[in-house]
Amino acid sequence: MKHSIKNVEDLRWFIGHTGGFRSGYVTDLQISKRRLFDEGSTREVPAGTTISLMIRYEVRGYVRVAKLTMTGVTDFSVFEQDGTDCSSLGVIQTEFTAGKMRFWFDPQGELYVVCDEAALDEIATPFVTADQAAEFARWIFQGRATEGPTVEWLLQQLDRAGLPCTWRDAMRAVAIHPAVQWEGDLIPIGESRASEGYRVHVMGYGPLEGQGFGLMLRVMGIQDRRMSRILEVLADQITQQFVGDCLVGTTIIPGREWEGWLMREHQTRHSR
Repeated sequence: MKHSIKNVEDLRWFIGHTGGFRSGYVTDLQISKRRLFDEGSTREVPAGTTISLMIRYEVRGYVRVAKLTMTGVTDFSVFEQDGTDCSSLGVIQTEFTAGKMRFWFDPQGELYVVCDEAALDEIATPFVTADQAAEFARWIFQGRATEGPTVEWLLQQLDRAGLPCTWRDAMRAVAIHPAVQWEGDLIPIGESRASEGYRVHVMGYGPLEGQGFGLMLRVMGIQDRRMSRILEVLADQITQQFVGDCLVGTTIIPGREWEGWLMREHQTRHSR
């Protein structure tokens, strides 16, 4: 979900949608300052400041990871003393005056931004608590199409990649969340350790706001090359066939950039 915030009506929507990020927390903060070379003065001059926050919060039964990008920043404060933690949020406050937006992320003003406009990118998932201790990796995709991948489609992609799996429906006495449409486990054929928890748990859910679909893939068990390969193959095929965004940890990645991001991650690991 993407939404531009440019006026007071957008701010009202923003606060209503996020609930003011009540009880959320900031997982990442980035400050980018652009400078351009001025040929007349032969000096570099400021050309704008952008501040981006990654915020994780829960509202109305959903876990949301939001990227709030504030552009045209004219004033800001990022101040954290020893013994204090400005990453935890209560309810943020906003104001629109003289064409400028003001965001107070804590009552003391230690995290404060004045900007021209902002943009909200967000991925939401049903709240999941089960088996988190046994989870090795998690990958989430939020697509914009009306219909997303089916179980049969996932199995076909794995067959083509030489990673055949069987499907086992999840057995729950009570539905985990009303938005969840189906869920179960992909188990590699011939995997003798499947009974010990080596599997990829898949959850498909319906649109959380408007149109679209969600897909959550969770690798269960300890680190295993074959299971990681299954996750990579499915992620690659999903991002190639469907338009949307990925969530890895607390990083939102446009689907079209997934392959490049994954390649950079592999290069970083091998260089260590």
